[in-house]
Amino acid sequence: MRWTRRLRLCTAGLVTASALFALPTAQAAEPRDGQLTDLVNPFIGTQNEGNTYPGAAVPFGMVQFSPDTGHNTGYDHSQNHVRGFSLVHLSGVGCGLGGDLPVLPTTGDITRTDDAQYAAEFGHETEEAHPGYYRADLKSGIGAELTATARTGVQRYTFPATDKANVLLNAGQSLHKTLATKVEILDDRTVRTAITGSGFCQATKPYTVYTITRFDRPFTTAGTWNGDTVTGAREVTGTTGRTGAFVRFDTTEDRTVEATTALSYVDARGAAVNLRSEGGRSFDEVRSAARRAWEDRLDDVRAKGGTETLRRTFYSSLYRSFLAPNIGSDADGRYTGWDQRIHRAKGFTYYQNWSLWDTYRTQSQLLSLLAPREARDMAISVIRIDEESGWLPKWGYGTVETNIMTGDPVTPFLTNAYQQGLLKGYEERAYRALRKNADGVPPADSPAVGREANKEYIANGFAPYLKGVRPHAKPGDSDFDHGASVTLEYALSDAVLGVMARELGHDEDAARYLARSRNYQRVHDPSTGFFRARDASGAFTGPVDPAQGVGFHEGTSWQYQWLVPQDLPGVIGMIGGKQAANDRLDSFFAYGQLLEDPAKTAREVWVNGPYAYYNADKYNPQNEPDLIAPYTYLSTGQPWKTTDVVHAALTLFTDAPTGMTGNDDLGTMSAWNVLSSIGIFPVQPGHDTWGLSTPVFERVDLTLDRRYYPRGALTITAPGTSDTDRYIRSARLDGSPYARTYLTTDTLKNTRSLRFTVGPEPSEWGTAASAAPPVLK
Repeated sequence: MRWTRRLRLCTAGLVTASALFALPTAQAAEPRDGQLTDLVNPFIGTQNEGNTYPGAAVPFGMVQFSPDTGHNTGYDHSQNHVRGFSLVHLSGVGCGLGGDLPVLPTTGDITRTDDAQYAAEFGHETEEAHPGYYRADLKSGIGAELTATARTGVQRYTFPATDKANVLLNAGQSLHKTLATKVEILDDRTVRTAITGSGFCQATKPYTVYTITRFDRPFTTAGTWNGDTVTGAREVTGTTGRTGAFVRFDTTEDRTVEATTALSYVDARGAAVNLRSEGGRSFDEVRSAARRAWEDRLDDVRAKGGTETLRRTFYSSLYRSFLAPNIGSDADGRYTGWDQRIHRAKGFTYYQNWSLWDTYRTQSQLLSLLAPREARDMAISVIRIDEESGWLPKWGYGTVETNIMTGDPVTPFLTNAYQQGLLKGYEERAYRALRKNADGVPPADSPAVGREANKEYIANGFAPYLKGVRPHAKPGDSDFDHGASVTLEYALSDAVLGVMARELGHDEDAARYLARSRNYQRVHDPSTGFFRARDASGAFTGPVDPAQGVGFHEGTSWQYQWLVPQDLPGVIGMIGGKQAANDRLDSFFAYGQLLEDPAKTAREVWVNGPYAYYNADKYNPQNEPDLIAPYTYLSTGQPWKTTDVVHAALTLFTDAPTGMTGNDDLGTMSAWNVLSSIGIFPVQPGHDTWGLSTPVFERVDLTLDRRYYPRGALTITAPGTSDTDRYIRSARLDGSPYARTYLTTDTLKNTRSLRFTVGPEPSEWGTAASAAPPVLK
């Protein structure tokens, strides 16, 4: 464990491309007191729909204690009224989710019960946030501070001198739809709630969270409200509208009130267990422990070189990469499974919250590298979801499936865990679940939709585009609404599952899946040279213009054309060869403009708004479909262009509230930043291939878990790397020349050093056909 000292938040404005990659001496960029948590700015992404949160959490914690200002996903830095500090938030989600039990300190009589009406004004000039800590000074004269453990949120309020210092606990309002609540004042220090909610982009199956709040001293009086009626009743229930409790203190002499709120997705007993296990410490003790937990986590990546601004964006991204998935089991190991029954995790920690369509491309791989013990437990948790509910998840929140997004993202998530060596002892259990998922469709009585278009895909080789056709009444997105992109996603999953099947000795399955992995060819229209949707009859449908086409989820054919990492040579051949593919890539990235002004190209040509997913023929670094596209140049013989594009995209990450590129999606975009900054990136999601590009740091030292990475460390160096000297001239692996543009996981596990020599001009390094990432076959 590494020990930290006092934190201090560093903030700054936007950064230009030249400033971002300017490299003074390594010492100049070190945090002044040696603490990496000093470099983290939790406000990054809290404006312009990055949808991050600035509040307190520990790595992968169940609780994310953060302010809600009225934005549908929680906090928006452009707003200056807080409605409450609530327990649950997910970093970068695009729809309202969580926000359970917003708590707010007030003074005076309780006359309003709607959080929009009693919202408290605050100023950003006195607001501060650090890993594991948040503070705001309210205009009412109250100081509010938040910190957290894994399963509790700890709050400290400093009131003015008054005999009417209140804390409001609002059970009936949240960021989702609240269906039912129960509020109980148990004694003169304790309030208990049960909150049942639903929602996330669309309605979902209900889920319930249980809380218990224990104050550090008795309150002088307390009561509850139901709607607009405030009474002294000790208990209240509701099915709609507003319910909550208020507690009052006399702060004429002792002005500080502390409280600990424990959370459970199991039952009231679980919340009490978590309170006993993790409560009982002072605010300052919890804050210090949270800071140590973050310092320990961040210290596994020591980056040297680069400006302080670059380092702040990097370590802030690393911080956000460790915010999810989240612990779902209580301190006694119990958790609520997707069968809505109580189970007990034995020998592992159960995790929940699965934004798989996003995270399978970047964050899953980063966690397998830097947090393999937790990543193993996460993979086991997903296997348990299948064994308890009957099917693997697609986008899971808490104890339920939301079915948001499309395709088959759980397959590359689990095959990645397998390829990284995280499923030892679980290989066949994982494979059985994946095989069922790959060959079937969940029945009508299952909440899951799985591979919704699988019957048609298996029969015809493609998922048809059937706008508005739903064979069931389940909430969520439909694969049939996005047949073209779904075909590409299914085919990618078939490829990585086929490799896993072969390695486990399931040869017939392997041959079948690997054959299906070429189904991307079935949605290629030779007349346009692009992928297009097909209708039920097999005819191509929708506009011919690939920038206007239909059937692609949050993207266009231009953006999805490179989502065939299992067989890029096949795609290049369909386009017309390497020269034709490079011409198309150059057009896609506006490469000529990029060379003249990378930052301007990224901001004015590529980016057209946080949710501008359609009607574009250019790269969209704000969303997931083409996250791996810059690395396509590794397969077309022009690897230096990968570095050009990646470094331009990195300029979109800044250390201001607007400094996220699109929704963070539970660490997806943050992980892209981290991996691309250090020069290794998972170019074949679900497989073991890591593409190489020029790091933006002169040296990065990774501390790795020896149980999974026998060398225990990896050092990546690129002396002199900058915005001008950014091209790889040669590479050496443990001192030996290395000509390939990729590493395998096995190579990574047995390597201590990767050294790049860089210069101002492209070189011949990595241009040979044998240097390109392999075809999966």
